Amino acid sequence: MATSVFMPQQALKYAVEVMENGRIEVQVPFSQGSHVTVFVIEELEDTYHDLISAAQSSLDFWDNPFDDEDWNNA
Repeated sequence: MATSVFMPQQALKYAVEVMENGRIEVQVPFSQGSHVTVFVIEELEDTYHDLISAAQSSLDFWDNPFDDEDWNNA
């Protein structure tokens, strides 16, 4: 029975604009001749706007003295 070895891989994300004739170009940090797999999906406008806004919002919500008192005495 063959054994599979899984190596950790890093995914790269590029935001590019489609050029004439449906072409895209990206510069990748791999050596010439490397084999890569490319997934292409269309990015829809504002699909993640609410999630991005939440992730970039202030953390003041967590700075709450009542909550701190409860958790510090837990």
